[in-house]
Amino acid sequence: MNFKLKIWRQENPKTKGKLVDYEVKDISADTSFLEMLDQLNETLILRGENPVSFDSDCREGICGQCGLFINGRAHGPLDQTSTCQLHMRSFKDGETIYVEPFRSSAFPIKKDLRVDRQALDNIIASGGYISVSTGQAPEANQTRISSDEVESAFDAASCIGCGACVASCKNGSAALFTAAKISHLFQLPQGKIEHKKRTQNMVKAMDQLGFGACSNTGACEVECPQGISIRHIALMNKEYWK
Repeated sequence: MNFKLKIWRQENPKTKGKLVDYEVKDISADTSFLEMLDQLNETLILRGENPVSFDSDCREGICGQCGLFINGRAHGPLDQTSTCQLHMRSFKDGETIYVEPFRSSAFPIKKDLRVDRQALDNIIASGGYISVSTGQAPEANQTRISSDEVESAFDAASCIGCGACVASCKNGSAALFTAAKISHLFQLPQGKIEHKKRTQNMVKAMDQLGFGACSNTGACEVECPQGISIRHIALMNKEYWK
């Protein structure tokens, strides 16, 4: 398969970026999107040009390090699929593909397709944890949790922190990310003790870090690679105002 690529190139946060045209040829349909970019970079290096800079790590849809805007959608055309799990068979032979970084005032561009998502880590640091005594863990069967609560907590905990929700939101809101971190701890017994303080601190941190407000358009849920429900945002708002 052959593709025409229009890739955002930007040397550093202070320089002006632009879309640059590239072509890749003889790409296997089973090649992942990031592997296609690897092949492009190999060609650029052999030509003495600077490779395209982009983020990736596990490439198994777990770590949340990858994240590209592909043809106007976070992570590309498929629902509940991270960039690293997107394959070139999802595109048509000869198609022109636009590749841009996640854009948000809270995610400054570092270089090309790489953005600084440290703001999400700062939200976690403000309260996304529990305080427990060290020592032997209690017997799991002694802590009773209903199946519905477990499933809901797991749904929230599946967030990989990629930032697609922020980049997809017209307001640049991190409400789904923050709500998922608050919700999954709140629904478990270990997280209830510090719940009030955690909710107040994480919402406050989200606002201070420059994320926009949630206007409930639902774009975050649609573009989330894990399909996390916006009902967690409703739970966060309810608990915050309480």
